[in-house]
Amino acid sequence: QVQLVESGGGLVQAGGSLRLTCAASGSFFGINTMGWYRQAPGKQRELVADITTSDYTNYADSVKGRFAISRDNAKNTVWLQMNSLKPGDTAVYYCNAIIVNRGGRGATYWGQGTQVTVSS
Repeated sequence: QVQLVESGGGLVQAGGSLRLTCAASGSFFGINTMGWYRQAPGKQRELVADITTSDYTNYADSVKGRFAISRDNAKNTVWLQMNSLKPGDTAVYYCNAIIVNRGGRGATYWGQGTQVTVSS
């Protein structure tokens, strides 16, 4: 069974930093795009950043210059380094990955979510 396990959330003051980690486990052929989404109370889930297998990255305008996404394909792991955090970054952060099974079919998987709270 394929799983995405996240870690690294928590409470931090404005201006601080956090690093989120997401590791994929289970039996599969490979992983395509990996990314991070977030959902604040009363708001829709939104893309924060994603990264392809070739390390092409894409960021939401609100986090450009403050957040950095990276991955290690050998470890099936993606990270989100979050710097200069703002109260507006407070949300549950979800890892997302398109995982290809051994039959060649891709499917989208989600992590369980990790809370990030930024105090002013």
